[in-house]
Amino acid sequence: MQLSETDFLHQVSTAWQICDRFDLQTEIWRGRILRTVRDREKQGGDGRGSGFLSWLNDREISKTQAYSLIELANSADTLLQDGMLQPEAVNCFSKRAFIETAQAAIEVQQMVCDLVNEPSGEAAPQITRREVRQIQDEWTTMSSDLLPLVVKEKAASSAIPTRYLTPLVRELEKLPPLHQTAIQDGITANPDVDTVKQATVEARYLAKYLAAAVQVQALNHSSIDLESALEEALRVGCLSSAADLVNQASQLEQSVIKLHAAWRRLNNLADRLYLDSGASTPNLRALLDQVAPLTQDLLEVDLGDPDGSFSQRVRLRILPDDLNPDVPA
Repeated sequence: MQLSETDFLHQVSTAWQICDRFDLQTEIWRGRILRTVRDREKQGGDGRGSGFLSWLNDREISKTQAYSLIELANSADTLLQDGMLQPEAVNCFSKRAFIETAQAAIEVQQMVCDLVNEPSGEAAPQITRREVRQIQDEWTTMSSDLLPLVVKEKAASSAIPTRYLTPLVRELEKLPPLHQTAIQDGITANPDVDTVKQATVEARYLAKYLAAAVQVQALNHSSIDLESALEEALRVGCLSSAADLVNQASQLEQSVIKLHAAWRRLNNLADRLYLDSGASTPNLRALLDQVAPLTQDLLEVDLGDPDGSFSQRVRLRILPDDLNPDVPA
């Protein structure tokens, strides 16, 4: 009997998880073996680790892979030796989830291990990377000093789900203290989900504005007060447009710089090919002739179908470097 698509995918997922857990146990032991070989070579070798590297080369194991496995074994031993994790509980983790747990803060490790160290008779949950990241996000959020106390209390009582607070904390971390305080005051005055959502959006645009503004050369050469412009945008409710404006200006300047670099590179390649070609390479010379217009100071490119009614020609002129020495080409 042929399995339905749902049953088939479920069985494949189950089999994959089993392989993943066997793979985790295997790699932990491989890491322990590699660590033993490395330590022995350190004690009896030349002190430079050449014996260990030779051992790895004989088995076609890269140095990066070896030390990654050793790190995994160290993490496993730390969790097990401290009694934080029971040996049989390792099977509850997928490989990625275990590595994520080992790399997390000690508080997160404890919370994850508490989930799988269930009393006998109760089935321990299967921990995936998603669960570990969720716990890590919740801990990071609740331990952050950027959230007002009233918001943390609301989160503790489930009045405000932590899934709304994690993005807010991430965006607040990008802002200077002055702007953090303004947003925190707004949340404190009205601590609910809608306010948190709005504050997250506002913090995101603020971070976007501030990050892009320092990269725009046109703004660096002016006496404009960026903070005042930002306050005005907030006051009239057009912060998102102001942030997009500054971001687009930054992208445009970067595009111009990349265009100039590509144009110089094209000229150098064309000159090189011209010298390497000749009468015996007519097709190569024809290629150079067709590309030649793009090596000139005036660049012309059609937008859309040249024969279409909506076609438009874009012309860009690159000024010579010696025309104005104060302005970079």
